[in-house]
Amino acid sequence: MAESALALTELGAVFFALGLLARVAGKFGVSPIPFYLLGGLAFGNGGVLTLGGIDEFTELASEIGVVLLLLLLGLEYTATELVTGLRRSWMAGIVDLVLNFAPGAAVGLILGWGGVGALVLGGVTYISSSGIVAKVLTDLGRLGNRETPVVLSILVFEDLAMAVYLPILTTVLMGAGLLGGLEALAVSLLVVTIVLVVALRYGGFVSAVLDCQDREVMLLNVLGAALLVAGIASELQVSAAVGAFLLGIAISGSTAMNATRVLEPLRDLFAAMFFVVFGLATDPATIPPVLGWAVVLAVVTTCTKVVTGAWAAGRQGIGWPGRLRAGAALVARGEFSIVIAGLAVAAGAVEGELAALATAYVLLMAILGPVAARVVEPLARTTIGRKPAL
Repeated sequence: MAESALALTELGAVFFALGLLARVAGKFGVSPIPFYLLGGLAFGNGGVLTLGGIDEFTELASEIGVVLLLLLLGLEYTATELVTGLRRSWMAGIVDLVLNFAPGAAVGLILGWGGVGALVLGGVTYISSSGIVAKVLTDLGRLGNRETPVVLSILVFEDLAMAVYLPILTTVLMGAGLLGGLEALAVSLLVVTIVLVVALRYGGFVSAVLDCQDREVMLLNVLGAALLVAGIASELQVSAAVGAFLLGIAISGSTAMNATRVLEPLRDLFAAMFFVVFGLATDPATIPPVLGWAVVLAVVTTCTKVVTGAWAAGRQGIGWPGRLRAGAALVARGEFSIVIAGLAVAAGAVEGELAALATAYVLLMAILGPVAARVVEPLARTTIGRKPAL
């Protein structure tokens, strides 16, 4: 079979399989991310069947997937919302960071992966999946609950923390050392500050430049701007993902809604490829040796997220059912955790087992998160007593 024909056949089979996996996930009411990872494991190194004709496309597609994931995440917030959320949630955000970064960092050190491995694995266990959390809250009809603003504020803090963490991680993975990391931090903080100021004062101008009633033109404008900014950010060692996130913040109003509408299908396609590519790069044989550690991290960080959300909601005067709902909503990990592990693996700066541990951990947490959010309220009412929802 000719090379182009083989590539088209394999690519078509991958897309069709992803559609089937997403349908299965929908039947069970869970995120499709674990199914995409399992699909990648099945057809990657050491899997059932190795796909070798689509490597160039999948690598570029996975990078575009990360850019689109972060761009649409940024489109969900305005600069004002970010600043307000940061003021409201900074203390809860710090508690969240300490409680959920520490377990991953500790396991990285215990397994002998050094400071770099600890930095990577700490980030994997720290960040909740905004996409899964938002879908769970919507599906369960909890967007209007009193605890939901607390959950969203913590997610905003985590997103801002990633804007600082990712450039540092990228620099460390390149072997630049402590000084390089500090320089990356300074550049990142400067860029974030500039973007927030521009978004607050000139967000309307940025939106007007990109806005258009024609869907085709709108798609080309926003996608082109996102890839352009991501490329420039990557060249400045700020991280392409962060560049896309900051562009999303700068776009507001009807432009943000229109951009989200035209980009969502594209994001779903390329993001699915990103998760598949991560699975393709992971040898399934490397998972069993680290599965025990993945279970330990899943149990510990489920508890730490529940504690974080409950404590933050309690500070707002919310009752115990609402506190437990807030904590359970934060449990899921997903896209960001895989992004972090993917950066480390691509740089070749960490052990191959780390990718396997991250994959197993995300598989567990992406399933456990929605389940925990669904069962926590009946459990709270059983153990605490029947009280009206707060």
